[in-house]
Amino acid sequence: MVFNVIVPTESSTVLVVGKESVGKSQLISSLTGRSAGEANFRGSTVVVERYRLGDTEYIDTPGVLRNSDTETTRLALNALDEHDVVLLIVQATSLDQDLRDMLPLVVGKRCVVVVTYWDKVQLGEAAQEAIERLEADACVAFVTVDARTLSDPDRQRIVDALRRPAVLEKSVLSARAGWRIEPKPGLMEGRIIGPLAAILLLFLPALATIYGANTVADWLHPIVANWFDPLILAVNSTCPTWLRIILVGQQGEFGYGLLNMGPFLLVWAFPTVLMFALILGAYKTSGLIERINVSIHPLVRPFGLSGRDVVRVMMGFGCNVPAVISTRSCSSCSRGAAISGIAFGSACSYQLPATLAVLSGAAVATGSSAAVLTWIFLTYLLATTLIYLRLTSSEQARHSLNVLMTPSRPFMQWPTLSSMWREAAGTVRQFLFQAMPVFVVICIVASLLAHFGVLELASQVLSPVMRLFDLPSQAALPVVLASVRKDGIFLLTANDGLSFPMTAAQSLTAVYLAGVLLPCLVTAMTIGHETGWKTTSKLLARQAGFAALFAIALAWGGRLLL
Repeated sequence: MVFNVIVPTESSTVLVVGKESVGKSQLISSLTGRSAGEANFRGSTVVVERYRLGDTEYIDTPGVLRNSDTETTRLALNALDEHDVVLLIVQATSLDQDLRDMLPLVVGKRCVVVVTYWDKVQLGEAAQEAIERLEADACVAFVTVDARTLSDPDRQRIVDALRRPAVLEKSVLSARAGWRIEPKPGLMEGRIIGPLAAILLLFLPALATIYGANTVADWLHPIVANWFDPLILAVNSTCPTWLRIILVGQQGEFGYGLLNMGPFLLVWAFPTVLMFALILGAYKTSGLIERINVSIHPLVRPFGLSGRDVVRVMMGFGCNVPAVISTRSCSSCSRGAAISGIAFGSACSYQLPATLAVLSGAAVATGSSAAVLTWIFLTYLLATTLIYLRLTSSEQARHSLNVLMTPSRPFMQWPTLSSMWREAAGTVRQFLFQAMPVFVVICIVASLLAHFGVLELASQVLSPVMRLFDLPSQAALPVVLASVRKDGIFLLTANDGLSFPMTAAQSLTAVYLAGVLLPCLVTAMTIGHETGWKTTSKLLARQAGFAALFAIALAWGGRLLL
């Protein structure tokens, strides 16, 4: 057969395009033998992964969702230009559907089609003849592979095809593969047990992170503290005042400076983010995440979310920043609800350890159970988040006819360590290179505000307001600081007990109000960058109002019940 071939230049760029969960990242990682580097694509807000092999750079674009209106899909496709070579990835199990959906997006481009999940097809002459028919009809090369076990001949076939890519001139093919292969229904597809299992699996990363990260922190804390304590003493005794303010910022029992928070970041935040990202990476690479999405979608649609969006909200328990950024792949009608859910209900790796520490201290001081207080807090946080989303999400997102891009049932497979790390690495990079620089700035600002008495003044102004929540006036400062940094909740506890007398109900109210009144400044800045400051201002005002109402209900209701 004769293809309309255009030979690319020696140094070339290959855009890797395909639906979500077709094995794009696995294929390119196996093809190049390289790890990915992240960057924004051609000045857009689309974050892509770049792989380089010799003179060729492979750009792994965000997964395309069928019938999608997501920002990442739109911007990724708009970024294509006539000079690009496109490596289109489609699944053998749904080959006709994938070609029907994807070919119109890349028509007119120099294109090579790679068919993944070929190991799921019953191999033989009939299957190979079907591929040859499609290849002849499209007039572009088709390469069939199993992306998880890419062989040397497979790599060579892809590289050879990319050296002489043909122009795709048809958006619709008359030829068909003629098959559709789906896995058998399993536990997750059960009418009752499926949603229950999905809910359990959704909360498992948070629970594992809570207990796992705490165990790691208990072991690491004395070690890391021994590193930092001499340095803090040296700074206090030898450094000029301005440097002491920034590095230590000691005000009473709490230090706002970079060195004070260094142990907290190393001991609590990073292990939490890493553990959460690895668990979600295992979910995604195994195909379990899609099964969860399908199963839980009917339960969360009345709250304006899709099954995919719930996973993004859960990501916020690791770090709000990558969770908010990941909402670029939400539907336009559900993105606002997803961001609201993250800002309101995702107790991040700063907030969660601080909250647990305060509730443990409250249990010691009041003779109650730390486990009971923790579960009351988490249950109330979940319930109020759902009420908040139900009342604030758009009617379009909650409509019974809106499927919100529910995916089809995928094949399950055992995740590999390399694939788990590939998925987790993006979240870890976002934490280190996006959240951390902002955190450093906030530490400096908070230290200056504390030194010049601004935080103390704000707490004095708000002290009378605390009576609405049945809280002592001293609770105002933790609430103010938690609006800047969630670890400010630590101010509610000291010396293994409460910093000031409070009942169990007051402790629950204090940590709830400090945690949800406003997202921390890092999260607020990320939301502002993603959605614009006008939209963000409305979101913050709305969240503060609902949080205040929910905290009042908890305060006075808890006074009667606890």
